Amino acid sequence: MMCHCKKEKLRNLVNCCFLSRIDMGVKGLQYFMESCYPETCLPVDLRQMAASHARGHPDTTPTVVVDGMACLRYWYQCEAWVHGGQWQEYIHLLQRFVGAFTAAGIRLVFFFDGTVEELKRAEWVKRRLRVNHDIARLFHYIKHHRQQPAGEMLCLPSGLATFTRFALKSLGQETWCSIREGDYEIAEYALRRDCMGILGQDTDFVIYDTVPYLSIGKLKLENMTTVHFSREKLCDVLKLQMSDLPLLACILGNDIVPEHQLHWLRKNALTSYGKKTKGEKILSVAEFISRVRPRSDGLRDISLMPLTKVDKELVEKGVLSYLLPGQKSPWLDPNLPPLEPTGLMEKYIDKDILRAAKEKHVRAECFMVYNVLHDGTLECSNTLEDEEECELQPQAVLYQLVREHIYGVLLPHLPASHGHTLSVMEWFVFPGNPLNAPNKVTPKPLELPEGTPDLMGLWFGNESEVKSARVSTFLAVLDLRDLSQDLDSLDSSSVAVVCLTTYIAVHAKHLSLEDIDAYLSQAVCIRYKSYTELKQIRVPEVDARAVQLGSLFVRGLTYMVAANSACGFPFPMLELMPWKTFDGLLFHLKYLQAHSGCPEEELLEDNPAGSSLFLSLQALVLAACRRRGLTLPSQPRRPPREGPVHGECHGESGSQIFSTSELYSRDQPRGRGQRTTPRSRRPNRRRYHLAPRWPQFENQRPAFH
Repeated sequence: MMCHCKKEKLRNLVNCCFLSRIDMGVKGLQYFMESCYPETCLPVDLRQMAASHARGHPDTTPTVVVDGMACLRYWYQCEAWVHGGQWQEYIHLLQRFVGAFTAAGIRLVFFFDGTVEELKRAEWVKRRLRVNHDIARLFHYIKHHRQQPAGEMLCLPSGLATFTRFALKSLGQETWCSIREGDYEIAEYALRRDCMGILGQDTDFVIYDTVPYLSIGKLKLENMTTVHFSREKLCDVLKLQMSDLPLLACILGNDIVPEHQLHWLRKNALTSYGKKTKGEKILSVAEFISRVRPRSDGLRDISLMPLTKVDKELVEKGVLSYLLPGQKSPWLDPNLPPLEPTGLMEKYIDKDILRAAKEKHVRAECFMVYNVLHDGTLECSNTLEDEEECELQPQAVLYQLVREHIYGVLLPHLPASHGHTLSVMEWFVFPGNPLNAPNKVTPKPLELPEGTPDLMGLWFGNESEVKSARVSTFLAVLDLRDLSQDLDSLDSSSVAVVCLTTYIAVHAKHLSLEDIDAYLSQAVCIRYKSYTELKQIRVPEVDARAVQLGSLFVRGLTYMVAANSACGFPFPMLELMPWKTFDGLLFHLKYLQAHSGCPEEELLEDNPAGSSLFLSLQALVLAACRRRGLTLPSQPRRPPREGPVHGECHGESGSQIFSTSELYSRDQPRGRGQRTTPRSRRPNRRRYHLAPRWPQFENQRPAFH
């Protein structure tokens, strides 16, 4: 087993590789501060910093505002990442992170991006396409080596940002979701609340005139130290005022002003002021800014710079984006209006509905709803999908019907006099989509006898009167109304598994009984395992198709959360989370077992209660498929290989090395390295019967109350 110190070195390597590859914020500024002028990077002890802050602010607890999006890679330090996510282990790592700050007397407030502003759309698209390329390389590696690649190729599990919000809330942490640019809201909140610092990995926080910016990439939890990137020290080096930093950021390039936009200006500055020294590009731009002479009124307007009209307007927007409430820039006309997010859909939406959606969104208690109601634009980032996979649809295509139904629930049907219907602009990333423009998706009414339900009634109706309507609407969104009576005795997590697995089975192409068994068996077995048992699972090889199926399931859970949000929360939200229903390593193991002829009792790990639950869930899924004229075939796909593929299993007795065939026949004694034939299935393995209701769930329907 890999020792603890080696694991820490590997995790540090992964973080360093990521942080060096992604230049978040101002182009080149991170390198300039760290490598060229390290005196701008101040080592800090967070305990001492908190004590000093408490002395100056005796009435408040020292608070650090955390940029959640920037911290995901730091938090996800699970060794296994390609299989769909080790969610229970991830929760444990988040607990450890929060606990370290709590022990140091520091309160944490978490922020997550709730939208992508149009000014930053081009940069968002650029990054997503780059990650698509990384994912293609990842699948190429998996198909050639049949194992997870090294850390430098790490791609975070699908849906990590969405589920992390709910995970932190479940841990009792104050968590917010932005309604505009996330960095802006973080900087504004931290300044307004006089917080101790901002923890993230984005040099935009050096540019904002706000509280100290602390590096998540340099954070060491064991001694609570990190690095403070000092904007004051940076200004000393550059001989600029703090009010000049937004203009510097725009000329160097950021998320609003593309790096290529003002390349000519940087080149001219370098020619005029370059001194052949370290960091000369940034130094020369700073010199150029300092030499712009002010007007008679003392302002140094951008119009005094040699910019085209297009460049001038873009730079003005870029500088404005850094100005927090009450702040002014000497480079801008004081009468220039501030940047404010616009809501294209708001005029069609009831004010009470919009207010409730906004409150839930800001508190990170729902998903997708406010974005649809506010401006009718939705984004979905990368998913682990193989661009060469012809049988499995991209998740964006597979789940489009669900989204159309959600839009049908949320958006009103306009009368003919309006001359148009409402639609949602989707920026969804998947292989083959160049993201040149959004996909326009029209809402689809639900197929309910009473029609699409009234949103006011679903959200604000009396609980006893609307609970059944919420459930039936939720099922209709998934096109599964016929399951209503069958789900009465299931708990909420089981309802989620049955609904999602059935939807995938019906709408995905080329799924087999073995795939369904893998989904259901892992969802059952996870109930009986601790996070330590789950993290000790070792799979003998990595299968590319299983990787995509795992990501497909987890991404499907995000749509379950969205449907639950739109329908007035018929189920407790935390019961729909992946740590309740999915584990990547466990699913991968069950996939390999199911496709290798593993007997049912071994698939369920000789657990009678688990077998009973599995058979009942399986019967519900297959019956729903048959009602739709779909018969799932048995198509074992035992991965091709040359010679034995070895894996490792860690248990209380230590480590054991075994071949793939031994993995599926562990109850038969044999010597190390001895080849055997896998156990064949029992004769009635594929004769599915509806098992009796299992007693532990008899007459229980907690999700519907």
